[in-house]
Amino acid sequence: MKSLLSTHPRIRRAIGNQEVLLLVIALVIVGAVSVRNPGFLGVDTLFNILTSALVPFIFGIGVTLVLIAGGIDVSFLTVGIFAAYLSCRLFPQADGAPGALLSIAVAVGVGVLLGLVNAVVVLGARLSTLIATLATSAIFLGALFAFIGGTVISDIPHGLVGMNSVSLVRIPLANGGTTRLSALVIIGVVLAVLVALFLRRTIAGRWVFAVGGDEEAARRVGIPIRATRVLVFAIAGGIAGLAGIVQVAQSGRADPTTFIGGELNVIAAVVLGGALITGGRGRVRGTLLGVIVIQIINSALIPLGIPAIWQQAVIGLLLILGVSLQTIANRVRPIRAILAPPASSVPIGETV
Repeated sequence: MKSLLSTHPRIRRAIGNQEVLLLVIALVIVGAVSVRNPGFLGVDTLFNILTSALVPFIFGIGVTLVLIAGGIDVSFLTVGIFAAYLSCRLFPQADGAPGALLSIAVAVGVGVLLGLVNAVVVLGARLSTLIATLATSAIFLGALFAFIGGTVISDIPHGLVGMNSVSLVRIPLANGGTTRLSALVIIGVVLAVLVALFLRRTIAGRWVFAVGGDEEAARRVGIPIRATRVLVFAIAGGIAGLAGIVQVAQSGRADPTTFIGGELNVIAAVVLGGALITGGRGRVRGTLLGVIVIQIINSALIPLGIPAIWQQAVIGLLLILGVSLQTIANRVRPIRAILAPPASSVPIGETV
């Protein structure tokens, strides 16, 4: 193994870079489907994949933050729909751009509050993040149905409808129709840039990696562990609220049952993108690639003749693949460290 790695540095880098493997997987799938269905490789399919990936990607960014900090949050979907549904209930007549901004602000604010509740439960009761967020997810969902409402809101604020109707790109098709990419994708792009900058350029972002990588070492050097975890849960909650309201804008309805059972898809995408389930490492762009790969697979099942009922099984296999790739990468990195020339400094975590 050492001989192979020292002789082929590109192979060495590729094995340790999960994102490269994701790109290869995506290209292989697209190539295989295109052979069977040439129409799959087109602008229409690309826009459909990007549109369907938007909400999972936004959720995934929040999940990535929590994973980097050494936690596992499974309440994000409930937080998202709770925040979005409550926003639509409180301001049903929010019209125009100001109305859309108001709906978004309320959803994000509610998400932050629910994220703080998660932090209080985790830190106050000293529970594992998995158990705590399982409990709060059930509590939030029960409170939503009991006190706010459980019926589908079909008449959502007009500001959200108008926001989704704005096209970032519109392209004519050969059959005489058109395909469009909603301007909502700008929200995902801006959020991704902001979170990447937060992780890379701010002290608090470095604290997140340090706490997730080695909590005891972080405590010894004076990093505020509890404050960092509270910050992470608050940001993750706000991001979940944003994802929820974007989903409402996309679908044109607020359905409290929309996300039930969808946690696996998002978590699998994040892990597949390189975020360690044990904490200390993760990238926004890796999460994006993981989400895109899963959306490509979902779109490719039917053209490949695979029944849609196999979708969850495929997602489960991808989760196993993601963890396996992490194990392989962790075995390769020590060899890379031995073979690589000494460096003057080593950055904490991987941030972009």
